[in-house]
Amino acid sequence: MPSNFVSLHELLEQKVQRFNHPNFIINDPISIPHRFSKLQDVEISAFWVSMLAWGLRKTIINKANELFGLMDNAPHDFILHHTSADLKRLMAFKHRTFNTTDTLYFIEFFRHYYAQNQSLETAFATHLSPTDQHIGKALMGFHEQFFALPDAPQRTRKHVSTPARNSTCKRLNMFLRWMVRPNTQGVDLGLWQQISPAQLLIPLDVHVERIARRLNLIDRPQTDWKTVLELTNNLRQFDPTDPVKYDFALFGIGLEEKGNLVV
Repeated sequence: MPSNFVSLHELLEQKVQRFNHPNFIINDPISIPHRFSKLQDVEISAFWVSMLAWGLRKTIINKANELFGLMDNAPHDFILHHTSADLKRLMAFKHRTFNTTDTLYFIEFFRHYYAQNQSLETAFATHLSPTDQHIGKALMGFHEQFFALPDAPQRTRKHVSTPARNSTCKRLNMFLRWMVRPNTQGVDLGLWQQISPAQLLIPLDVHVERIARRLNLIDRPQTDWKTVLELTNNLRQFDPTDPVKYDFALFGIGLEEKGNLVV
């Protein structure tokens, strides 16, 4: 932890106040789940958008709008009640390396899952205890469940990460930040209650990492799961109940420097 603890804390709090604000939503992928009101639509859209979240933010938003438009902007209903003919319209959807095979498996997982469960929260929370310091077990358990269906494509595994592979799990951590953190400032969705904000881990994108290293919040030379734990543990010293709120600060500083950031 840097020696200038007090001044760094003040800087981070100032940036959180600036960027954890409804004005942040319009240019960020979190704007997509904010369009929906039905819990399952919010969950599906938030998860899927977070899994697609690499590249320019504007492009991610456009691709997400394209995807859910193909589902008549009612993803939960589409997933549960689609026909084979309905799936044909999705065959051409692609974003970077996310292709038809991945799209069809996501739909099949959600169809199977929501036929038996009301909320995606269960798929994470069932693997986590209130005494667990962080959500690592939830991420590993979810990954196993997500790919438990017969003939789950091997290629799709690269789109849903796990700490078991020492991944930073950036996209999953971002998704859980959206779903768990309270909606007190209007940005995060705060719909899930079984996971504590204190258990969340920082979504470590390249910009958050760059700023965190500059501020001496990361010592580890590698960029992996342990780096995420190190950064989050350092941020807990500023706020043990909600360390991931500083994602807004670190990302926001990068946004100020780089303009239209990729994620």
